[in-house]
Amino acid sequence: MRELGFKRVLFLVHRVTLAKQAKKSFEKVFDKKVTMGLVGAGFYEYEKDYVFATVETLNRDTHLFQYQPNAFDCIILDEAHHSSNNIYTKVINYFNPKLFLGMTATPDKRDDNQEGKNIYEIFHYQIAHEIRLQQAMEDNLLCPFHYFGISEVVSLDDKTLQAAKLTDEEFNQLTSDERVRHVIEQSEYYGYSGNRVRGLIFCSRVKECEELSRKFNALGYRTIALSGADNEEKRQEAFERLAMDEADATEEMQPLDYIFSRDILNEGVDIVEVNQVIMLRPTQSPIVFIQQLGRGLRKAPGKEYVVILDFIGNYNNNFMIPVALSGDRSYNADVIRKYVISGNSTIPGASTVHFDEISKDKIFKSIDKIKGMKTLIKESYVSLKNRLGRVPLLYDFYQNQEIDPLVIIKEYKTYYAFMQAMEKDKYKNSLNEQEKLTLEYLSKTILSGVRPDELAILSQLLYRDHIGVADFIKEYQKTYGIKISTSQVNEAIQVLQGHFVSKEAEYQKFRQIDILENDQSGMIRRLKSYTERLAHIQFYTQVEDIIKVGIARYKDKYFPGRIVDSPFVLYEKYSRRDVSLLMNCGKDLSSIMYGMKRIEDDVFIFITYHKEESQDEKNYVDGKPDYADAFEDDLIFKWDSQIGKGLDSSYMKDVLEAERKHLLVKKSDAETSFYYMGQFTVVEARNARKEDNRGRMQPITKVTMKMQHPVREDLLRYLQSNITA
Repeated sequence: MRELGFKRVLFLVHRVTLAKQAKKSFEKVFDKKVTMGLVGAGFYEYEKDYVFATVETLNRDTHLFQYQPNAFDCIILDEAHHSSNNIYTKVINYFNPKLFLGMTATPDKRDDNQEGKNIYEIFHYQIAHEIRLQQAMEDNLLCPFHYFGISEVVSLDDKTLQAAKLTDEEFNQLTSDERVRHVIEQSEYYGYSGNRVRGLIFCSRVKECEELSRKFNALGYRTIALSGADNEEKRQEAFERLAMDEADATEEMQPLDYIFSRDILNEGVDIVEVNQVIMLRPTQSPIVFIQQLGRGLRKAPGKEYVVILDFIGNYNNNFMIPVALSGDRSYNADVIRKYVISGNSTIPGASTVHFDEISKDKIFKSIDKIKGMKTLIKESYVSLKNRLGRVPLLYDFYQNQEIDPLVIIKEYKTYYAFMQAMEKDKYKNSLNEQEKLTLEYLSKTILSGVRPDELAILSQLLYRDHIGVADFIKEYQKTYGIKISTSQVNEAIQVLQGHFVSKEAEYQKFRQIDILENDQSGMIRRLKSYTERLAHIQFYTQVEDIIKVGIARYKDKYFPGRIVDSPFVLYEKYSRRDVSLLMNCGKDLSSIMYGMKRIEDDVFIFITYHKEESQDEKNYVDGKPDYADAFEDDLIFKWDSQIGKGLDSSYMKDVLEAERKHLLVKKSDAETSFYYMGQFTVVEARNARKEDNRGRMQPITKVTMKMQHPVREDLLRYLQSNITA
């Protein structure tokens, strides 16, 4: 405001407390260079240069008509996500300032798809600045936090907690002496920064707040429960009591240690002294999680950090905790797992994130069984569409770090099918069956971007009818800095002709995609029917979209960490299908790629670290549940061969004689792809015997491997932990 030279400014809020806080902050910046006043709660300082008003007061004609429509140079709307409410729109529509500036931490609301409710549309899709938690922490704008995910003693699930009513037994669990002791023990153990605790405790229901507050008070704590039924005066007094120092206590005004609430403190509360936040409710959305965590992130004198204690129960939505903390909105299960594994490395500055082992267990189980993915995808779509002011493409999701395009394709097969579900009238029967089939094959085969070969060819053929193989090789090396052979180009052409399938029936289905051919003169030519399809703008847009996403994923995810003379990137995840593609197998061999697979001079060992037990007598499919398969340390891995495969078997010869030996590991069968752990050498291989499922002793080979690279510590810890789905 100072830099822009605005003479008169209106700061609009929904509570008088916020008006006073904003006025106080502005006074620190402007000193006495401009006059400042309040309108609302008994204050009517209309004539001041900078007016801080409540919308409820200014909405009344008596107060609104004190001003001409052009009275203010700038109007600032605090908590601007409320601006679509009638009480706000009347004020917004009356005034005509040079600048409307909206500020909100939650621009994406569930009613954004309703006419007149889209906050982005209200502000003409102009985003002056966007900053998320991670960036704010990096810029040192917020107080550092230490987050601790702690196991909850309550056995109720989130569905029960969301019910309108609880049984007496269920409610007693929430307010039991055991739970109170557990919360107090943990809060005292993890502590706070400052001379005394000033905490907020978020619960799942109002009665729970009231009963827990009563029990805390009986144990000597000074607490209060607030709800929507409490008036502004009572709330303000509670906030002041929480913030005050012991030395300022009077008989009428005693300090508070904690305020219990359900959700009224999620927004519009600015108690900078808060140094501990306790969460005793399931995480229902990343937005609400950050709102509640954010209550403690304001800086204050004598406050070095805020402690966040999150009591994690058996909740379906536990996966939203790492989503919220990481700021990653891709909802890719592997990305979420990686955050839980690495934690602190993704939080800037002095902040830390720690989950106890039982909490990790609950989160991993939630990740393995993410429910309602289609709902999450649709919410992400609506949010992105509102933000862009147009129908988004798949690349928009990737570029704006919204839900992972691969997650969308997993649920809908093609983005076009998803568009039909979301925009029924616009996309009804606009593509023919061959066009749909082509998009399905390309989405399934090349969208992931594990290699750029096919993507580069398709990209060239968007703009021209043909390209010489020699010219393509030069262009490819110039773009990616990697040499590609003629045989590799031919393999990519085969893939684009529909050959990369696992069954004959699939090939008969996808051979009809008719994209290109490789003629005798060394030319890659676009087929006539594909050229005609590309003339259809809807089809062209979808193909181009797939290419853009695939190339972007390759450049961001695989290219930076690529190993010389290897198509694999250390510690990235690959499916068996990916291995088939990267090794130029010509078709998808994933259906026969179990345990061990020899491909030319390479052998691949696939390990499930925590194997699922079968229902009959708890035996594995190929042996008793005592397979050695495990890391002894960050270099040595012990592996048992398949039962019946002794040292002299052709199976073991495939392993031992391979020029390059690769190890891929996943934690459990809940994961569909494997971490590439790198190449290894065999230190020892010896004969042994093991009992099979019929109780007969069979030969096996016990192998000791040594990895070429020490395994990354956080990944090793994740694999070794006894946490399974």
